[in-house]
Amino acid sequence: MDQIVQQSRETMAQGSASFRAATRLFDRPLREDVWALYAWCRYCDDEIDGQELGHGFQPMTREERLSRLQRLRALTRKAMAGEPTAEPPFQALERVASHHALQDQWPQELLDGFAMDVEERRYKTTDELLEYCWGVAGVVGVMMAAIMGATTTPVLRRAQDLGLAFQLTNIVRDIMEDAEAGRLYVPEQTLARAGAPANPAALTQARREAVFQAALELLDLAEVYYTSSRAGLRALPFRAALATAAARGVYREIGRRIRRAGPQALDGRMTVPRRIKLFLVLRGTLVALWSRMEKLTPLPPRQPLWSRI
Repeated sequence: MDQIVQQSRETMAQGSASFRAATRLFDRPLREDVWALYAWCRYCDDEIDGQELGHGFQPMTREERLSRLQRLRALTRKAMAGEPTAEPPFQALERVASHHALQDQWPQELLDGFAMDVEERRYKTTDELLEYCWGVAGVVGVMMAAIMGATTTPVLRRAQDLGLAFQLTNIVRDIMEDAEAGRLYVPEQTLARAGAPANPAALTQARREAVFQAALELLDLAEVYYTSSRAGLRALPFRAALATAAARGVYREIGRRIRRAGPQALDGRMTVPRRIKLFLVLRGTLVALWSRMEKLTPLPPRQPLWSRI
């Protein structure tokens, strides 16, 4: 195993144990490319947030974060152009781009999403929030699907839908943690409908029942996107469909557990117990097997949902 693969694997292992477990279902070449793309994404995210593998926090000024973002953009352009770079995450991205038909704008659109965080942007409407979700997660789903062999827009759109669902789930899970750090992603209109304040400091003191109502609205939207993403499994190779179905089941369960637990779920970080994860992987196997039967039929029409692609 060469150094780039080794470092990418270690980044995946430390940054997302659940996702790493799902990648074991891939064949080796695909698994290594997925690790590589994840390593680049994780590195860029950590650089902008002043973290290491999603943990810790290094205070930075807005100007410092903007400078880091500009550096990431320049190194990403070099990697996508096949130019040599000295940093392993960008070497990993260059390798993935050389193996697969990744469009040049996709990595830059991920950085566009991070730019919204640098600007500390707030979101008034759900469509504005989905634009952010596309940047930090939807486009990652599209790149992952392309690595798995997806080429057509209808299939890539279903991969986008899964990324959007994942990010909506993340936002709900981390509402109070983000608010305590001065961040707010829930749309102002959603909070207003629930009777919750559109201010991070006030949100931490608000009635949990009101905040939970806003969370439920986002979970309902996530469910629509989870459902839409399901049809794309038929277009993936079996082992890729298996891993995707497993990850989809685990993340979806986080939202379902928050829903069942009620308002108190917002005061902690919801997780899925290991035994439940194993069950969801087994259920994902059945879903992936059924998707082989669905390959015999055309991809069904997609609902008129927000989409970037």
